[in-house]
This record gives sequence, C-alpha cells and structure tokens, in this order.
Amino acid sequence: MWIVQYALNRRYTIGVLAILILLFGTLSARRMPTDILPEVGIPSINLVWTYNGLSAADMAAKITTFSEAAILNTVDDLKEVRLENINGASIIRIDFQPNVSLDRALGQITAVSQTILRRMPPGTSPPLVVRNNVSSTPVLQLVLSSDSLTEAQLYDYARLQLRSQIQTIPGIRMTLPYGGAARQVMVDLNPSALQTYGLTPSDITGALERGSPTLPSGSIREGARELQISLDASPATVQEFLDLPVATRNGIVLYVRDVASVRDGGALQTNVARMDGSSAVSVALIKLGGASAVEIVRAVRERLPEIEASAPPGMRIAPIFDQSVFVDNAIASIQHEAVLVGLLVALVVLVFIGSWRSSLIVLSAIPLALLASVAMLDLLGYTFNVMTLGGLALAIGILVDNAVVDVENTNRNIALGKDVRTAILDSAREVVFPEFVSTVSICIVLTPILLMTGLSAWVFTPLALAVIFAMIASFLLSRTLIPVLCYLLLPADIRSRENPRWAPERLLLGINHKVEHTLDALRDRHHALWCGWAITAACWRSPRCW
Repeated sequence: MWIVQYALNRRYTIGVLAILILLFGTLSARRMPTDILPEVGIPSINLVWTYNGLSAADMAAKITTFSEAAILNTVDDLKEVRLENINGASIIRIDFQPNVSLDRALGQITAVSQTILRRMPPGTSPPLVVRNNVSSTPVLQLVLSSDSLTEAQLYDYARLQLRSQIQTIPGIRMTLPYGGAARQVMVDLNPSALQTYGLTPSDITGALERGSPTLPSGSIREGARELQISLDASPATVQEFLDLPVATRNGIVLYVRDVASVRDGGALQTNVARMDGSSAVSVALIKLGGASAVEIVRAVRERLPEIEASAPPGMRIAPIFDQSVFVDNAIASIQHEAVLVGLLVALVVLVFIGSWRSSLIVLSAIPLALLASVAMLDLLGYTFNVMTLGGLALAIGILVDNAVVDVENTNRNIALGKDVRTAILDSAREVVFPEFVSTVSICIVLTPILLMTGLSAWVFTPLALAVIFAMIASFLLSRTLIPVLCYLLLPADIRSRENPRWAPERLLLGINHKVEHTLDALRDRHHALWCGWAITAACWRSPRCW
C-alpha cells in the first residue's frame, strides 16, 4: 500500500496532519452554533393584513382575494400560496422554489402590496411582510411577576425597558408580552349622559382628536438669538382630557367630564398570565436563523442579575422554559457514549491482545475521526444539533472497527516472526479491501438520505453527513496515523512482552495468556465435537456401518 509506505516514510508529516485535525476540529466544535434541530432554510414569506373590526368573511372577500391575485400575477418562482382569515386579520403564506432569490421576492411582494393598497377598503393599513424562518424558535421564556405593580406597569416594563436590555444580545428577538395590558388613557363613556345630551361616541372621538392635535412649531429669531416655540396643544394629564370641549347645547358648552370618565389605566385585556397567584406577563425569546441557542441562553442568564437589579422594587424575573437544557443533555449523552465506547474498546484490546499500547493506538482514532467530521460539518455551514450529534453517536460504535482490525492484524503478523515495518505493510495489504468495502457499504446505505427534498432533507442530511465524514476519516486514519503509531509504539511492546518489568504489564500478559488458552481450548473442543458429529453422520448414511 503506497499510502501506508508514504506514512511510514513521512511520520512527522502524518503527526502534523493529526495535530491539525485536532486543532481545527476543536475550533470548529467551539464556534459551531448549537441548537435543538438543524437550520431549515425553506424559502417562505408571510404577508399579514390587519383591519380592526372586519369579519373573517369580509377580510377574505375585500382584502385577501385582491392580495392573492396580485401576488400570483406578479411574484416569480412561486410554489404554494396559503391563506388564513380571522376577524380583523388575514395571513398569506407564500412558499417559493428552492432556487429563488428571497430578497427579490421580498421586494416584489412589498411593491405589489403597496400598489394594491388603494383598492382596499378605506383605512386599510399597509401589510406586514416578514420572512418565515422555521428555525426561528423560542429558546427561553421569561415571566415577570409582582405583588405591588399593576398588569399595565408589568406590560410596559416588559415591552420597553426589558426589550432594550435584551435586544442587544446578538441573534435574538423578543416577542410582545403575553398577559397584562398596554398602558392607555381610557375614556369610559356614560350611555345615559350621551342620550340625555343627544351625543354619540363618534362625537367624543372627534372631540378627543380635535383637542389633542399634533401641530408643527417654529422658532423666533431676535438679533443673534433664535428661540424655539413649543405649542401646548395636547393634554398631558387626565384632568386636561376631562376639560376638552365636546359640543354646545342651548348655549352651554359640554365637556368630556359631563359624558365620560377618564382614567390612566390599561387597554382591554384579552389574555391573563399568573405566576404563583401574582400578576405576571410572559415574554418569549426567539433565536434568529442559525444563531446558537445555547450561546443566547447563556448570554441572557448572565445578564439577568443586572436586569433584576435595575427592575422596579417588588418585580421578580424568572425563566420557566429553557431549550438549551435539551441541547446540553444531548451533548452530555454523546460525551458519555464516546467515553463508554472508548472504555469498552480499550478493555477488549487489553484482554484479547494484552497491550496497553495497542489500546492507546485504537483509542486515538475515535476523537480524531469525530473531530474531522465536526470540521467538515462546520465547513459546510451545519450546526451542532440533535441530528448531527445523533450521527456522531451512531458513528462512534463503528468507526473504531478499522483501527481494531489494523492493530490486531499487525500484532498477528508480528507474532509470526516478522519485523514491525514488514508486519505493518503486510497487515495493511491484507485488510485494506475488507475495510474499504465495509466503509463504502455504510456510506452507500446513508446516501439515499442525501437525495431527499423538502423538510426531510434539511433535517436528516446532517445526520447522514456526520456518519459519512466520520467513516471516511476513520478509513484514512487507519491508512496513515494507525500504521505510524504502530511503528512507533509496538517495538517497545515487543520488548515488554519478552521481559515485562512492571506488575501491571505482567498482569495484562497473564490475563491475555489465560484468555488465549481458554479460547484455544474452546476451539479445540468445538472442533472435536463437530468432527464427532460429522463422523456419526457419515456412518449413519453409509451401509457399511450397519
């Protein structure tokens, strides 16, 4: 085998390559984003229309239908358009072909939505156009609770102060609070007073609009000085809202206080959150695209003490959902499997070969093959997730086969009286074809996964690639690094077998000899038993035995 001969002649080169695999694999493992599932890059855009008070049927007939027709006629590379209408809102999900330019599609949808806005009912707001990323999922959920603060105060703190402290963390987005109510100046109408004075709610609305205008101001220049002018045109307190004029009846001016009460409160609440019986609001922290869920959660938890210290007195902030726990458990499981496989392989090699050096040679293939696979996954832009970690866990049990076969066959050739170099070359020549066939067979079994399309391809491709890269790395290491390690370590192993100096070495050799003698005895007994059965069967069939 030319590659084995090259490895034995260029031992330092092979050592440097192994160190490079160790360095680049470790760096890739440290910088790869970590998440629960692979990133799903299916191109999709959501278009959200809103019109308060409009029924679902009217939303479909007067807004969604026009928007859908304009999208189908204008936007390129469409795959599917789905509609959902509810009271006051409609959601149009547009899926595209895999090769679409999402930026161009986003521009086309935005442009056509602005174009058809004039055909919509009066007062229709421009739609919200957002990219739909399946990988943008909640990674942490925080609950803000208090026994002393109102729900409106909790809502405003979460929406304003907490958002400004959280949003500076890269790769994160915070949702609007769930529970509580946004702080508003609420005008509660008195129906009896309205009927008495012949007023309607529209009159009150018009009075509020007229009484709180936004007027531009200017400046006065006097000599070298320029003075800014500000207009006190909008009410600043609840009392000023009460003093706004509404109408005149029989020469008497009616004010807001005559037909309504005004309070500084919250909007009408549509959802409620409680934490141990206390008023609370909940916010979800969503990771963006390929960001690392573990890094985001770690950054938020590191910032939580500072946020709690600056929060109003009596406020409690506690996480109730943490997705990084699942990822950490998956990584811990992979580490446990790697250690367990390493211990079992080392035990097998120690018992059946009786050499701790051979065990060390075999164990060196496990981390290097895994790190080589991690480096390739990072190079292709994949992340650490349950699927890639599952692929690595699947590969751990089979990637040591090549190294075990090489080391055992090399020891067998040395036992036949060959020198170490000749034993390594002969062993490599004898096992290269079976190892190559087994490696290719495993890769071929996983190849159909690479031909999947759609969501399945995004989810299962990392698993297949993790196994394939690990198996290819294991085969290449068995042709390069394993022969070099055998060349460097097995001569000392031969000397220790001939003259063991340490008690552990003598113990290993004794266990190895006992196991070999036991296996030889079992083999001879099994051979004799089969020979007896063969003779008995031959005599039973032969007429001469009768």
